[in-house]
Amino acid sequence: MYAIIKTGGKQYRVQQGDEFRVEKLDAEVGDKVVFDQVVAVGGDKLIAGTPFVEGYAVEAEVLEQGKADKVIIYKYKAKKDYRRKNGHRQPYTLVKVTGIGAGAPKAKAEKAAKVEKPAKEEAKAAPAVNASMKKDELLAVAEELGIKVSAKATKADIIAAIEAK
Repeated sequence: MYAIIKTGGKQYRVQQGDEFRVEKLDAEVGDKVVFDQVVAVGGDKLIAGTPFVEGYAVEAEVLEQGKADKVIIYKYKAKKDYRRKNGHRQPYTLVKVTGIGAGAPKAKAEKAAKVEKPAKEEAKAAPAVNASMKKDELLAVAEELGIKVSAKATKADIIAAIEAK
């Protein structure tokens, strides 16, 4: 049995026992990760998703967090005395597939619930305020937070009042 999963903007064809590199995941070595974006499941019969197969997930174990080999980026313009040399090492996570099967809806629902709640609370907590904002925008943010500021106040005064809140 094999599955085609999507993670890190790429798709991978995996089977049980496969080890492969994915874009860096926020997980420690030894942690179990669940890939719930399964595009297709194959074996005796191919099951294709639209866009994902409902009820299937791929479970994997994190084996390593590392960086790939260095890639050299060299920029050069002839007769202009322009040369730039840079290097880049892409971070990756090495995972090993431990299981392919049903059971994704619960994991997906729990994951979505955990991810969405903090994001909503942060959005309500404090809007981003900086000195490049217009005075009208700052007054609107202050009003939204329930701060009473006179229309004659300077931008610096409004920012200070918002930050104090």
